[in-house]
Amino acid sequence: MTTEELTVLVVDDDYRVASVHQGFVERVPGFRVVGQAHTASAALESATALRPDVVLMDVYLPDGDGLEVVRALLDTPAPPIVLVISAATEMSVVRLAVQLGAVHYLVKPFGFAALAERLNAIRSAHAHLEHWPSEATQDDVTRVFDLLRPAGAQDERSDGPNLAPTLRSVYGAIAASGGSLSASDVAASVGISRATAQRYLAQLEQSRLVTLELRYGTTGRPEHRYSIAHR
Repeated sequence: MTTEELTVLVVDDDYRVASVHQGFVERVPGFRVVGQAHTASAALESATALRPDVVLMDVYLPDGDGLEVVRALLDTPAPPIVLVISAATEMSVVRLAVQLGAVHYLVKPFGFAALAERLNAIRSAHAHLEHWPSEATQDDVTRVFDLLRPAGAQDERSDGPNLAPTLRSVYGAIAASGGSLSASDVAASVGISRATAQRYLAQLEQSRLVTLELRYGTTGRPEHRYSIAHR
Protein backbone atom coordinates (compact mmCIF):
# COMPACT_ATOMS: atom_id res chain seq x y z
CA MET A 1 0.00 0.00 0.00
CA THR A 2 1.22 3.52 -0.72
CA THR A 3 2.75 5.45 2.17
CA GLU A 4 1.73 8.81 0.71
CA GLU A 5 -0.79 10.69 2.83
CA LEU A 6 -4.16 11.50 1.33
CA THR A 7 -5.19 15.09 1.96
CA VAL A 8 -8.71 15.90 3.17
CA LEU A 9 -10.94 18.99 3.06
CA VAL A 10 -13.71 18.98 5.70
CA VAL A 11 -16.87 20.88 4.74
CA ASP A 12 -19.57 21.48 7.37
CA ASP A 13 -21.64 24.55 8.22
CA ASP A 14 -21.13 23.94 11.95
CA TYR A 15 -17.61 24.91 13.11
CA ARG A 16 -17.77 22.56 16.11
CA VAL A 17 -18.91 19.58 14.07
CA ALA A 18 -16.25 20.30 11.45
CA SER A 19 -13.61 20.23 14.19
CA VAL A 20 -14.95 16.91 15.49
CA HIS A 21 -14.78 15.42 12.00
CA GLN A 22 -11.27 16.80 11.51
CA GLY A 23 -10.26 15.10 14.75
CA PHE A 24 -11.72 11.83 13.49
CA VAL A 25 -9.81 12.09 10.19
CA GLU A 26 -6.53 12.85 11.90
CA ARG A 27 -6.85 9.69 13.97
CA VAL A 28 -6.82 7.57 10.80
CA PRO A 29 -3.28 6.73 9.60
CA GLY A 30 -2.52 7.94 6.09
CA PHE A 31 -4.84 10.97 6.09
CA ARG A 32 -4.12 14.65 6.72
CA VAL A 33 -6.66 17.46 6.93
CA VAL A 34 -5.53 20.47 4.89
CA GLY A 35 -8.51 22.72 5.51
CA GLN A 36 -12.05 23.34 6.67
CA ALA A 37 -14.83 25.17 4.85
CA HIS A 38 -18.21 26.20 6.24
CA THR A 39 -20.01 27.54 3.16
CA ALA A 40 -20.51 26.36 -0.42
CA SER A 41 -18.42 29.20 -1.84
CA ALA A 42 -15.60 28.57 0.63
CA ALA A 43 -15.69 24.86 -0.22
CA LEU A 44 -15.21 25.59 -3.92
CA GLU A 45 -12.44 28.09 -3.23
CA SER A 46 -10.63 25.78 -0.81
CA ALA A 47 -10.91 22.78 -3.11
CA THR A 48 -9.50 24.80 -6.01
CA ALA A 49 -6.61 26.15 -3.95
CA LEU A 50 -5.78 23.06 -1.89
CA ARG A 51 -6.61 20.31 -4.41
CA PRO A 52 -7.45 17.73 -1.72
CA ASP A 53 -7.57 14.03 -2.47
CA VAL A 54 -10.75 13.58 -0.43
CA VAL A 55 -13.61 15.96 0.45
CA LEU A 56 -16.02 15.33 3.33
CA MET A 57 -19.05 17.26 2.04
CA ASP A 58 -22.02 18.45 4.06
CA VAL A 59 -25.30 18.93 2.15
CA TYR A 60 -27.00 21.80 3.96
CA LEU A 61 -24.76 24.88 3.71
CA PRO A 62 -25.81 28.46 4.49
CA ASP A 63 -25.22 29.80 0.98
CA GLY A 64 -26.04 26.81 -1.19
CA ASP A 65 -26.51 23.09 -1.71
CA GLY A 66 -23.51 20.92 -0.92
CA LEU A 67 -24.45 18.51 -3.69
CA GLU A 68 -24.15 21.32 -6.23
CA VAL A 69 -20.62 21.79 -4.91
CA VAL A 70 -20.06 18.07 -5.44
CA ARG A 71 -21.33 18.42 -9.01
CA ALA A 72 -18.84 21.23 -9.66
CA LEU A 73 -15.92 19.42 -8.03
CA LEU A 74 -16.48 16.17 -9.89
CA ASP A 75 -16.67 18.06 -13.18
CA THR A 76 -13.05 19.25 -12.86
CA PRO A 77 -10.12 17.59 -14.72
CA ALA A 78 -8.72 16.08 -11.48
CA PRO A 79 -11.74 15.60 -9.21
CA PRO A 80 -11.39 14.63 -5.55
CA ILE A 81 -12.97 11.60 -3.95
CA VAL A 82 -16.18 12.80 -2.28
CA LEU A 83 -17.71 11.34 0.86
CA VAL A 84 -21.03 13.00 1.71
CA ILE A 85 -21.70 13.60 5.43
CA SER A 86 -25.20 14.84 6.19
CA ALA A 87 -28.23 14.52 8.43
CA ALA A 88 -30.36 14.37 5.25
CA THR A 89 -31.97 10.99 4.62
CA GLU A 90 -34.51 11.98 1.96
CA MET A 91 -34.52 9.62 -0.99
CA SER A 92 -34.01 12.46 -3.49
CA VAL A 93 -30.88 13.68 -1.70
CA VAL A 94 -29.32 10.23 -1.34
CA ARG A 95 -30.15 9.33 -4.95
CA LEU A 96 -28.56 12.53 -6.27
CA ALA A 97 -25.42 11.91 -4.22
CA VAL A 98 -25.13 8.47 -5.80
CA GLN A 99 -25.80 9.81 -9.29
CA LEU A 100 -23.19 12.52 -8.92
CA GLY A 101 -20.51 10.00 -7.94
CA ALA A 102 -20.06 10.25 -4.15
CA VAL A 103 -18.27 7.09 -3.01
CA HIS A 104 -19.95 6.98 0.42
CA TYR A 105 -22.74 8.68 2.36
CA LEU A 106 -22.58 8.90 6.15
CA VAL A 107 -25.63 10.04 8.12
CA LYS A 108 -24.77 12.47 10.94
CA PRO A 109 -24.10 12.08 13.73
CA PHE A 110 -21.70 9.19 13.33
CA GLY A 111 -18.84 7.81 15.37
CA PHE A 112 -15.15 7.57 14.63
CA ALA A 113 -15.33 3.89 13.66
CA ALA A 114 -17.84 4.52 10.85
CA LEU A 115 -15.72 7.24 9.24
CA ALA A 116 -12.44 5.38 9.75
CA GLU A 117 -13.91 2.33 8.05
CA ARG A 118 -14.82 4.31 4.96
CA LEU A 119 -11.57 6.27 4.84
CA ASN A 120 -9.58 3.04 5.03
CA ALA A 121 -11.68 1.64 2.19
CA ILE A 122 -10.94 4.75 0.11
CA ARG A 123 -7.23 4.43 0.85
CA SER A 124 -7.18 0.77 -0.18
CA ALA A 125 -8.91 1.56 -3.47
CA HIS A 126 -6.56 4.52 -4.08
CA ALA A 127 -3.52 2.30 -3.52
CA HIS A 128 -4.90 -0.30 -5.93
CA LEU A 129 -5.40 2.35 -8.62
CA GLU A 130 -1.83 3.58 -8.16
CA HIS A 131 -0.60 0.14 -9.24
CA TRP A 132 -3.05 -0.30 -12.09
CA PRO A 133 -1.85 -2.99 -14.54
CA SER A 134 -1.19 -2.03 -18.15
CA GLU A 135 -3.67 -4.70 -19.26
CA ALA A 136 -6.44 -4.55 -16.69
CA THR A 137 -9.07 -7.26 -16.50
CA GLN A 138 -12.62 -7.35 -15.19
CA ASP A 139 -11.21 -8.74 -11.94
CA ASP A 140 -9.03 -5.62 -11.54
CA VAL A 141 -12.03 -3.35 -12.06
CA THR A 142 -14.20 -5.38 -9.71
CA ARG A 143 -11.47 -5.30 -7.08
CA VAL A 144 -11.50 -1.48 -6.97
CA PHE A 145 -15.25 -1.34 -6.45
CA ASP A 146 -15.10 -4.11 -3.85
CA LEU A 147 -12.42 -2.21 -1.94
CA LEU A 148 -14.72 0.81 -1.68
CA ARG A 149 -17.19 -1.28 0.30
CA PRO A 150 -16.05 -1.24 3.96
CA ALA A 151 -15.38 -4.73 5.23
CA GLY A 152 -17.35 -4.02 8.40
CA ALA A 153 -20.45 -2.63 6.71
CA GLN A 154 -22.43 -5.82 7.19
CA ASP A 155 -21.28 -6.09 10.81
CA GLU A 156 -22.30 -2.48 11.41
CA ARG A 157 -25.83 -3.20 10.19
CA SER A 158 -26.05 -6.27 12.42
CA ASP A 159 -24.99 -4.29 15.51
CA GLY A 160 -28.51 -2.98 15.95
CA PRO A 161 -30.51 -2.97 12.72
CA ASN A 162 -33.54 -1.38 14.37
CA LEU A 163 -31.66 1.45 16.08
CA ALA A 164 -32.10 5.07 15.09
CA PRO A 165 -28.95 6.69 13.58
CA THR A 166 -27.75 8.43 16.76
CA LEU A 167 -28.39 5.36 18.91
CA ARG A 168 -26.47 3.29 16.36
CA SER A 169 -23.58 5.77 16.50
CA VAL A 170 -23.47 5.61 20.31
CA TYR A 171 -23.63 1.81 20.23
CA GLY A 172 -20.92 1.74 17.53
CA ALA A 173 -18.61 3.97 19.58
CA ILE A 174 -18.78 1.55 22.51
CA ALA A 175 -18.33 -1.47 20.26
CA ALA A 176 -15.30 0.11 18.54
CA SER A 177 -13.63 0.84 21.89
CA GLY A 178 -13.34 -2.84 22.70
CA GLY A 179 -14.01 -2.08 26.36
CA SER A 180 -16.11 0.32 28.38
CA LEU A 181 -16.76 4.04 27.93
CA SER A 182 -18.19 6.81 30.06
CA ALA A 183 -20.85 9.22 28.82
CA SER A 184 -18.10 11.82 28.33
CA ASP A 185 -16.07 9.37 26.24
CA VAL A 186 -19.09 8.61 24.06
CA ALA A 187 -19.92 12.30 23.65
CA ALA A 188 -16.39 13.06 22.44
CA SER A 189 -16.34 10.09 20.06
CA VAL A 190 -19.74 10.70 18.45
CA GLY A 191 -19.69 14.51 18.55
CA ILE A 192 -22.71 15.09 20.78
CA SER A 193 -23.21 16.65 24.21
CA ARG A 194 -22.65 14.62 27.37
CA ALA A 195 -26.32 15.00 28.32
CA THR A 196 -27.41 13.65 24.94
CA ALA A 197 -24.95 10.76 25.23
CA GLN A 198 -26.27 9.95 28.70
CA ARG A 199 -29.85 9.87 27.42
CA TYR A 200 -29.00 7.48 24.58
CA LEU A 201 -26.89 5.30 26.85
CA ALA A 202 -29.84 4.95 29.20
CA GLN A 203 -32.01 3.82 26.27
CA LEU A 204 -29.40 1.28 25.18
CA GLU A 205 -29.13 -0.05 28.73
CA GLN A 206 -32.91 -0.37 29.03
CA SER A 207 -32.89 -2.31 25.75
CA ARG A 208 -30.18 -4.57 27.24
CA LEU A 209 -27.78 -3.72 24.39
CA VAL A 210 -25.19 -2.25 26.75
CA THR A 211 -24.27 -3.02 30.34
CA LEU A 212 -23.77 -0.38 33.02
CA GLU A 213 -20.89 -0.80 35.46
CA LEU A 214 -20.33 1.47 38.45
CA ARG A 215 -16.63 2.09 38.95
CA TYR A 216 -15.86 3.34 42.45
CA GLY A 217 -12.91 5.59 43.21
CA THR A 218 -11.51 6.66 46.53
CA THR A 219 -13.85 9.63 46.86
CA GLY A 220 -16.96 11.07 45.27
CA ARG A 221 -19.69 9.48 43.20
CA PRO A 222 -18.99 6.28 41.21
CA GLU A 223 -18.22 6.60 37.51
CA HIS A 224 -20.76 5.11 35.12
CA ARG A 225 -19.09 2.94 32.45
CA TYR A 226 -20.90 1.26 29.57
CA SER A 227 -19.87 -1.82 27.62
CA ILE A 228 -21.52 -4.00 24.98
CA ALA A 229 -23.85 -6.58 26.50
CA HIS A 230 -22.93 -10.17 25.75
CA ARG A 231 -25.76 -11.83 23.85
